[in-house]
Amino acid sequence: MGKFFGTDGVRGVANKELTAELAFNIGRAGASLLASKTKRGKIVIGRDTRISGDLLESALISGICSVGVDVLRVGVITTPAISYLTKSYSADAGIVISASHNPAEYNGIKFFGPSGFKIPDEVEDEIEKKMQLDELTPRPIGGVVGVVKNAIDAKERYIEHVVSTIHGDLDGFKIALDCANGASYEVSPRILRELGVDIFALNVEPDGLNINKECGSTCLEDVQEITKFHDVDLGLAYDGDADRVIAVDEKGNIVDGDFILAVCAVYLKKMGRLPKNTVVTTVMTNLGFDLAMRREGINVVKTDVGDKYVLQEMLKCGTVLGGEQSGHIIFLDHNATGDGIITGIQLMSIIRDTGEKLSELAAIMRRLPQVLINVEVVDKGKLKRNENIWKAVKEADKKLGEKGRILVRPSGTEPLIRVMVESDTEEKANAVAKKVADIVGKELG
Repeated sequence: MGKFFGTDGVRGVANKELTAELAFNIGRAGASLLASKTKRGKIVIGRDTRISGDLLESALISGICSVGVDVLRVGVITTPAISYLTKSYSADAGIVISASHNPAEYNGIKFFGPSGFKIPDEVEDEIEKKMQLDELTPRPIGGVVGVVKNAIDAKERYIEHVVSTIHGDLDGFKIALDCANGASYEVSPRILRELGVDIFALNVEPDGLNINKECGSTCLEDVQEITKFHDVDLGLAYDGDADRVIAVDEKGNIVDGDFILAVCAVYLKKMGRLPKNTVVTTVMTNLGFDLAMRREGINVVKTDVGDKYVLQEMLKCGTVLGGEQSGHIIFLDHNATGDGIITGIQLMSIIRDTGEKLSELAAIMRRLPQVLINVEVVDKGKLKRNENIWKAVKEADKKLGEKGRILVRPSGTEPLIRVMVESDTEEKANAVAKKVADIVGKELG
């Protein structure tokens, strides 16, 4: 992995780690590498609602135009929308300015290729190399510099596409919807109302600073409250850029990405729409998911954490469904990346078609007790070489035996080491996780 790019693009505190200068250079290098060499290049840009979006968008656009590539500016829109629109507009690339579920002071830059897929690690490495050799990058003048156009029909294109991903409508559904004061605050309510859904909308008034603030897919209390005490069928909560969604059933129980993936996999298999009866997920997926899929005759393929790695494995396996516990679910028939809005309406269409409540569908899987402890560290890169930590992990793995597992890994986007333990009892999982997390904190904190 390069100096700037992590598991999901470039991330950092805006105007501190992710500066306008850095964004300009990323724009120059990325555009010169990804844009067409045979015709005038074109890149689609969108952003979430963060206050730093203006600053970074301006810098990125300047960098792109400085190498003679045009920009189609979409404005505030979801990450998966940019994935779809990049292909829809026949652009050379797409860029999203967003830090997903992170607090407002953070921001990020993600690239998509012309087919709507996130660019692979090797291409990110090439962009970084180009940034270091900026003196070799052309600086056209006159009529050859890039220009900016506003993509005025972009939202309508995306809305029309999402609505078309299910047959019929969703008339009669009542849901609680948390848009996290993020990129979905406008398009998601429009899509759902067009499908006939009655919405109890939450956190749809972004002010640039309240994105993900005590709301969205990482803070579900408000959605749970509504589903418990009001007459709604389910709740849906997105993160700031709506590439992930967490559901809440009609009883107020959380239905995370593992459960959503299980429900969708079983339904698609039953309908003959799950190629090779295979689903792709990550090493963070609960063991209960594996047991449920084995019982249903569905093959599970595991990959590293990150929806782009899930996608790569899906393409390799030739299947159409994959996802993460965090709520990134990829329906490859409908989009080339995780899409929280599409996932939500697919889930509702399954509820409609089966006549079952979400709590009944989610009963397909039983979660094994799982404990996740995030340890803040000074340098997460030192994890790989720390013998004391890996000795503790080996001992923990032996203690858990066949009835559990431990996973210790660095976060791809934050200065954290994640310690995840699963076991047959919550007490054992907690004890093992705490012991290893304490050692990680002592060694790297």
